Amino acid sequence: MEHQLVTMHDVADLAGVSITTVSHVVNSTRQVAPATKERVLAAIERTGYTGDAIARSLVTGGTRSLGVAISVVANPYFAELMQAVESGASLAGYTLLLTDTHDEPDTEQAATRALRSRRVDGLLLTPTPSAPRTVLPELRQIGVPTVLVDRLPGFRGVDQIGPENVQATSALVEHLGGSGHQRIGMISGRSGLTTTQERVLGYRLGLGRTGLPWDAELVASGESSVEPAGQALHRLLSLDRPPTAVIAGNNVMVSGVLRAARQHGLRVPDDLAVVGYDEVEWADLVDPPLTTMAQPVAEIGRQAVRMLLARIAEPDREDTTIRLPPRLLHRKSCGCP
Repeated sequence: MEHQLVTMHDVADLAGVSITTVSHVVNSTRQVAPATKERVLAAIERTGYTGDAIARSLVTGGTRSLGVAISVVANPYFAELMQAVESGASLAGYTLLLTDTHDEPDTEQAATRALRSRRVDGLLLTPTPSAPRTVLPELRQIGVPTVLVDRLPGFRGVDQIGPENVQATSALVEHLGGSGHQRIGMISGRSGLTTTQERVLGYRLGLGRTGLPWDAELVASGESSVEPAGQALHRLLSLDRPPTAVIAGNNVMVSGVLRAARQHGLRVPDDLAVVGYDEVEWADLVDPPLTTMAQPVAEIGRQAVRMLLARIAEPDREDTTIRLPPRLLHRKSCGCP
């Protein structure tokens, strides 16, 4: 039978029971004799009945669906990531169930529990800072196949994939330092995020490699948002010795940095060199075009799906962490030759 044409009536006919009995088996609304239940489940399997996803899962042990819990609204980076995830899942015959964590711990926990209640076969998660103490132990204890994406807290027992942050951010500092900048500022992301910690660490590493001193005053938090990033640049520019170059810690903050520079009447790159971690789709449309460290977003999404499917197939396999290197896209906003 064609799956889209199969009805509960077809299942009932094949199993030799009433539609009501099929409904009770599917929805677990009443006890059904084991032999009868077995006939109904066999009929569901034979017909491919999918009128209720849970009916299928009773037979196969899975719903052929993957749950995704990420902060969709906060960053357009995640929209690009989702395109790659959806494509990879679809090619493997899985559907996606998407929930927005809003980067809030309580919402994250509610979102992952909601996905579990839908019997997803596995879960992709961009964890909040509190996840290693709340959501992740719960998922590991229950045995939900899970892959952490983008933010990698080093939590044991789950697979993880994301960008390489330390060496990539160091390369941005070295790039600016190699052009003669002695005062390089850093607009860091939201505190507590592993990506923020790693990029600040990379910034410090780059200073050391360039022979520049560490100055805590040159790091200001932009909280991974546009307005706070602009305010962070205002603080840096108010220093007695303001920076001549600045690194924006992600793609959202770079627009706040550019806006604040314009408010100060600064020309990029003549008065202030600007580079950003993360590519933005308008990077080569602004004047001057923006130098960025571009993450392999699509490849991260594709590999995340592959890792999750491998975990579903082999629940006891050793967990792995993959870091993919970003690529420096050299344009004119850094003022380099």
